[in-house]
Amino acid sequence: MAKKAAKKAVKKAAKKPVKKAAKKAAPKKKAAKKKSARKPSAAFMKPLTPSADLAAVVGSKALPRTEVVKKIWVYIKANKLQDKANKRMINGDAKLKAVFGGKAQVSMFDMAKHLSKHLK
Repeated sequence: MAKKAAKKAVKKAAKKPVKKAAKKAAPKKKAAKKKSARKPSAAFMKPLTPSADLAAVVGSKALPRTEVVKKIWVYIKANKLQDKANKRMINGDAKLKAVFGGKAQVSMFDMAKHLSKHLK
């Protein structure tokens, strides 16, 4: 009986969590550098002139590449040209087929490749 009681006491002691000493938090170091405002690359924001085919969709005004992509997406959403089953695919209408090299359907990832051919 004494052995059983001793085994139970050992098991109970093993179940109790052992409290560890609290770790001291290291003092936080202050950043020596001041964050400067991030400036986009001048080449990235350079206005480019769209071709006649692309101008039918985004307008003939010179725009940065980022704005051209935004306007293309506005056109795609407004005319519901995104494929219903596979949202990554864009169905081209008459205007976009001219931009996409005559293809009826283009992946959104390939769209930039086709747009670059129409920007100077």
